Formats: sequence, structure tokens, C-alpha cells
Amino acid sequence: MASIHAAGTGREVTLFERTADGGRKILISGGGRCNVLPGTLDETRFTTASSGNSLRMILRSWPFNEQRTFFESDLGLPLVLEPETGKLFPAANRARAVRDALVAAAKTRGVDWQPDREIISIAPHQGRWQLTVAGGTTSMHDAVILTTGGLSVPQTGSDGFGLRALAALGHAVHPTYPALTPITATPPPFADLAGVSLTVAITARSQSERADATGGFLFTHRGYSGPALLDVSHVAVRSRQMGHDPAQLRVSWGALRAADWERRLVPSGKTVAAVVREELPARLADRLIALTGVEGSTALAHLTRGNRLALIETLGRFALPWDGDEGYRKAEVTGGGVALDQVDPRTLQSRLCPGLYLAGELLDAFGPIGGYNFVWAWVTGRLAGRGAGAALTSSS
Repeated sequence: MASIHAAGTGREVTLFERTADGGRKILISGGGRCNVLPGTLDETRFTTASSGNSLRMILRSWPFNEQRTFFESDLGLPLVLEPETGKLFPAANRARAVRDALVAAAKTRGVDWQPDREIISIAPHQGRWQLTVAGGTTSMHDAVILTTGGLSVPQTGSDGFGLRALAALGHAVHPTYPALTPITATPPPFADLAGVSLTVAITARSQSERADATGGFLFTHRGYSGPALLDVSHVAVRSRQMGHDPAQLRVSWGALRAADWERRLVPSGKTVAAVVREELPARLADRLIALTGVEGSTALAHLTRGNRLALIETLGRFALPWDGDEGYRKAEVTGGGVALDQVDPRTLQSRLCPGLYLAGELLDAFGPIGGYNFVWAWVTGRLAGRGAGAALTSSS
């Protein structure tokens, strides 16, 4: 995205790509379909330890409706809303169509595409920038846009090079951590429920922060995953990273909340198991009931007050046991990164190093599951590309 918009300013642009094909995170996203954009954008759902004003300024630099127009009109890539998830996918339903359209657009605009070229060093030199490629080749450039990603999903080529290089150049880098990553428990108390999924409401609360999410939840062999769990996982991860008491994860199972369960469990001739199974997968319902010590065959009319309260707590405010996470290996994004006050929010040029522009996961911001992190990539890539191109054009 950065190269497309930099080339659009009329400048000569070279794109160094570490891998043979590029866009590997695009290719693996959305189950191989690529959730290009969310159906709607709520900027309050982004997380950053930096300035909220800078975050909003960056996001608003490219109105959401114009982003969709870019993909559909400029790239010729129709998007289709998936009603059940509220996400926009390519009509082709293939992530490769998105990657290929972006690469084609860059080449059409004259970008010199150079795959299998890993940059191992970046240094200022006599008012320009010197890049060194693995193997020793060097080249000089008037400006450099870094879009090297963070540390998540390292098999795609993200190894943290950009973060290390920027820190070496004096930039303030907020501590990084795996975000949108599955949570684990040792030993996993619900391993036998692996594969069971349902909608939940979940709250993660630590000493210093809180996050809430509603959506899909999945039991895994090692712990828990699913969009809602991933969206709050950073609170748990950071509580461990900061040496605080572990964050508390509270789950309300299914579509009902504690107050709803209180109404559903009023005395009647129905059994506990019958009522809970009406709302939850049978295996999960039976396990949760057993955890309270109540017999599923007990009629609601025969429940003691203590048993009823225990059921409400377990079904509507369950304390999810956990002690770890899957780390960067399975994290959707990297939290933390270069503080937003280190860049000009109008161009994303480094405030410390003129001619150096930053975009994407390098910057301290991420959003929830559902296309938000692609929005951040698209918006920051465009802003940095336009900023670099315009600055060079005005100085020539």
C-alpha cells in the first residue's frame, strides 16, 4: 500500500520484499479468504499506549468509505459483506486475489518490485539513507518507508527487524507483546471440550486495564481461542509481562447474562440440565452444571438458594482458569511498538530521522479481530507513501 501511494506522487519507488511472493499475512488471514475491511469502523476499539489524538488523526486521514472505494474501483476488487460476521471479504473469496491486486497495482504504477531481498541494515548517510541487503549489496535512497511488521506469525517473515532498527536509531519503542493470541491453561481443564464453540461475553480485567468483548469462543486442546477471547487476550498477556497478578477472565456463556440466567432459573418443574441445554452446547452445559455440584436432573423448584446462586455465577460470571498464552507464534498482531508521538501524524515521517517513514505494525496501535488491523495497515501505508512522495516532490 505504501509503495502504491508513493509511486502515485510521481516518484521512483523500489519495493524490497523479504519473501519470494510478499503479502503472506494477507494470504493466511480470514481462513485464506482475507477479511479486507470491517463492515463498519469504530475507532474507539483500537488499543494504544500512545496519544489517542494521534491515533484518531491517523485513522481519519483516509475516510472508511474511501478505503472501500479504493479496493473496489482502483483495484477492481469487489467486496462482499458477510452478514453473520459483519466483515467485508473479496467477492472472489480468496486472499490471493487481494495480495495479487495490490502487487499488480504497485507494478502498474511503476514500482520496482524486488522479491527475495532482505534488508539487514538501514542507516542515514550524507542526507540520504543507505540500505544493505543480505549478501552485502547496498543502495542509496532519498527516503525510506519501513513496513516490516512486528513479531507476530514469524513464519511469514516478521522477525522484529524494523523495531530493532528503529530503537537503534533512537526511537522510543513501547514494550511489545503478542496481541489477539489464544490463551492457555496447564493442565487444560477443558481439553475434552476442544472444538466446542459458542457465543460469549467476556471481560478481562487486570491491575491496570480492562477489555470487554462479545462474540465467538472456542475451546482448544491447550486452552481457549475464538474472536471474543482473542480481542481481550492482550490484557491477560500484559498482566504477566508486567509482573502483576494474573488478569481475571470472566465469561458469560451463550446469549444470556447473569441477570438473564437468574430469570431462567426461577422455580419450575423443568430440570436444571434441560434449561441450561436450551441455551448452551450439551457437553458444555453438563460440565458447567457439574462444576457447581448440582445434579442436572434436579428440578428448578427443588434448587436451594445457594445452588441457584452458584449456577448463576458459573453461567453468567465464570472465572476462566488460565496461566499462559500461545505467544507470537499464533498472535494475529504485535501490541506495543514505536510510540505515535515519534512520528508526524500527518505524514508518518519520523520526528527523529528526516526522510524515514513508518507504517503498520511497527507503530503502537492495534484493533480487534474483524479487519481492523488491515484498516491500520491500509491507512498508515497510504499516509506514509503519500507523505514520503510529497516531501520529495516539493524538495526537488
